Amino acid sequence: MKCAAVQMCSGLDVAANVDTARRLLGEAAAQGATLAVLPENFALMALKERDKRAIAETDGDGPVQNQLAACAREFGITVVAGTFPIRVPGEERVAAASLVYGPDGRRIGRYDKIHLFDVNVPDAAESHRESAGMVPGRGIGVFDTPAGRIGVAVCYDLRFPELFRRMLDAGAEAFVVSAAFTVPTGEAHWHLLLRARAVENLCALVAAAQVGTHQNGRQTFGHSAVIDCWGRVLAELPTGEGLALADVDFARQARVRSEFPALEHRVLGRTIS
Repeated sequence: MKCAAVQMCSGLDVAANVDTARRLLGEAAAQGATLAVLPENFALMALKERDKRAIAETDGDGPVQNQLAACAREFGITVVAGTFPIRVPGEERVAAASLVYGPDGRRIGRYDKIHLFDVNVPDAAESHRESAGMVPGRGIGVFDTPAGRIGVAVCYDLRFPELFRRMLDAGAEAFVVSAAFTVPTGEAHWHLLLRARAVENLCALVAAAQVGTHQNGRQTFGHSAVIDCWGRVLAELPTGEGLALADVDFARQARVRSEFPALEHRVLGRTIS
């Protein structure tokens, strides 16, 4: 299966961002991708977390959601649409929803980001409070798609291996991660975390990232990548908008799991004398 991680430098103009996403999805399809992943906040890199409320849509209906469905249908690919703000009934805050569309344009599933980035970045003058504008998700996102059974995660989720193990236990054959990593945390941990999640679960991973300096002044790390079950980086785009594109060999993944049965050797939950 050919997978594409779409890398963007999203700004404050939603229409322009969606146009860029559409163009890059088209390029991914033209190069043979059957699965394409958009980065976190693909439609808007907001000035403040609460600004996302202004563009939020009702679940299942709205101009951005309709355009995503149209793109998947037009290009005939499975699309994992980064995160987009979806209204939450009774809440001023929104959900950071990662929306999955099949090549027929129908929505397959929705995953809401569970772990919110409320941190002061060590040794950097950066502070983030995603919970000021977002409601955390409550469940994992594992979906059957024409491109395989995928487990969906977003950015800060990458630091929580128990989430990925839950997705693995739910049958995920590949993980997809949409992100907007800061430069300091990206330089320190991006590759380490991506490869660790792939290796410890013997599971391919497609990671789409924001990159560069955004109109809100934020800088993101980029380095979108496709990684195989053995931790090999099959494709990477360090800088600039574009695609990290590679073939993922699920037959080899099954063979690796058979020959190197680490997943069968798990003892968590057993009584060890």
